[in-house]
Amino acid sequence: MTRSAELNQLIFNHLSAFITEHKLKRFDEVLKNRTRYITVVIEDVYQPHNASAVLRTCDCFGIQDVHIIENQNTYTINPDVALGSAKWLSLFKYSGENNNTPTAIKLLKEKGYRIIATSPHSDNIVLEELSLEKGPVAVMFGTEMRGLTQTSFQLADEFIKIPMFGFTESFNISVSAALVLYHLTDKLRKSTIDWGLTENDMIDIRLQWAREVVKRSDLIERDFLSKNPLGKEE
Repeated sequence: MTRSAELNQLIFNHLSAFITEHKLKRFDEVLKNRTRYITVVIEDVYQPHNASAVLRTCDCFGIQDVHIIENQNTYTINPDVALGSAKWLSLFKYSGENNNTPTAIKLLKEKGYRIIATSPHSDNIVLEELSLEKGPVAVMFGTEMRGLTQTSFQLADEFIKIPMFGFTESFNISVSAALVLYHLTDKLRKSTIDWGLTENDMIDIRLQWAREVVKRSDLIERDFLSKNPLGKEE
């Protein structure tokens, strides 16, 4: 356990006194099924209900990290659709430039992710053919009308599509995310891949969740750290 994780564990232990046993048990149950082996990247999605539906889907299938690229559009959450799912996820936003996609992809590749672009066009492999054995994947979804940008396609490592047999050329982004994540997480859990969170990840995420459910957790935490030797050294 790193020194940072040790401190986070101490903070969580303190905050847990303000959390019900039922909720603490639920934390542990959900953490066992959380993964960072698969992550989701959303590029410039602008419709709040679709953006929120993707977050809800990620939480339901155990995806912990969602990377949000804001180029022309700000990612807005619709609370009626997300139903609080955002607070259980780790959200990473990329903004500030005209094109934030290269930065996001570069950081993900540095973390060991293969960039998987979703598109119904070209000679993409079908979803079922995507291998998870070659390493962690970051699956990219684009805007409702235009899909992913050319930058994403140029920088992606692989391309997938969901088979379709009707006149319509594409699924709604929230439907696409649900179909892709259902298939990939099911495939992952049936594999021999070590897809679970590390001990340090579990400590960090458990603390993140505790901060979300404890009222005025920032004040409680600040008071605790002022009296704890590890906290004073930070």
